[in-house]
Amino acid sequence: MRTTADIAKEVVMRWKNDLMRSLIFSTFNPGKGSAFVRTRLKNVRTGKVIENTFKSGDELDIVDVEKKKMQYLFSDATTATFMDRVTYDQVPVPLELIADRKGYLKEGLECNLVLFEGNPVNIEFPKKIAYTVAYAPDAVRGDTSNKVTKEIELETGMKINAPIFIKTGEKIIVSTDTGEYVERTTE
Repeated sequence: MRTTADIAKEVVMRWKNDLMRSLIFSTFNPGKGSAFVRTRLKNVRTGKVIENTFKSGDELDIVDVEKKKMQYLFSDATTATFMDRVTYDQVPVPLELIADRKGYLKEGLECNLVLFEGNPVNIEFPKKIAYTVAYAPDAVRGDTSNKVTKEIELETGMKINAPIFIKTGEKIIVSTDTGEYVERTTE
């Protein structure tokens, strides 16, 4: 068994008969009383997010998971299909597993699929991904402030805020951690 000292972002643990993935964790050491760890956990199967506090030193059933580099092929209404580039095996992944991040999926994208007992439990996206801007409204004359942004649509249908100088057809880099515009690119 491992303890609360082993909690980290994206660690998968078996807790209350469910697989939970840690999203956020913070260790607190108050002046009076024992230390504790506050966590935000996401149920791997249902997607429900809960917050829980563990006492420092509590034993946890942190499970070992396998990471496999896979290539995204396509999606339908309920699943995204990934392919192992070595064996050409295709793995269906329920879209509810990545509901808040499915806008990052684009054909040919390589991701790490996190598997537990052969079943996908998470997808790790690259930190930055290049996209083509599908639609960007024209900038309004007179908007010259450094902080002015506009909403643009990417090739995947995802909408983000970007500087006013971005135009339709340009290629940009988007951070998958924050979902924000990073820079233009020529890729």
